[in-house]
Amino acid sequence: MVIGIVGSPRKGGNTELLVKEALSAAQEEGAETELILLAGKTIKPCDGCRSCRETKRCRIQDDDLPPIFEKMLKADGIILATPVYFGSATPEIKALIDRAGYWGGSMGRVFENKVGGPMVVARRAGKNFTFAQLLFFFMISGMIVPGSTYWNVAFGREKGDVLKDNEGIMTARNFGKKVAWLARKLRQ
Repeated sequence: MVIGIVGSPRKGGNTELLVKEALSAAQEEGAETELILLAGKTIKPCDGCRSCRETKRCRIQDDDLPPIFEKMLKADGIILATPVYFGSATPEIKALIDRAGYWGGSMGRVFENKVGGPMVVARRAGKNFTFAQLLFFFMISGMIVPGSTYWNVAFGREKGDVLKDNEGIMTARNFGKKVAWLARKLRQ
């Protein structure tokens, strides 16, 4: 199973469209996929209490993260995607990364050797820093990040604009195929 988590607060936007392309390509490689939108969901930020180290669960259970975290645990591949907001990732995806990172680490590095990577949509600038922000989650979690034909970024401002970025779409599709292919190889 490959999941694509879209950190945009907007439904139907460019980031969602880009992740759908990656997941479609993963399906072509035989993977089951699921799209998870953070739009309309509440993911509270990590408060750094570190109680998860003792209890092996996040003490914040009254929001939408616990079921998403469970899907992350079961997934073979995880794609995290965000639009660039003021040169950075959205608060929604950052809250997910922080809490899932601490929580997963407290349970014994549960994401280690899973496959995945970041995807970013920018109007113009900020993509490299934002890409790195998401990439650091994968690296510190011990995940395996396959390459693509370029960094997994695409350009677009208005809804649908990203579909005009042919190189960005090709990169996203190639990345989706690589995630599915590598996850399958690791299971064999």
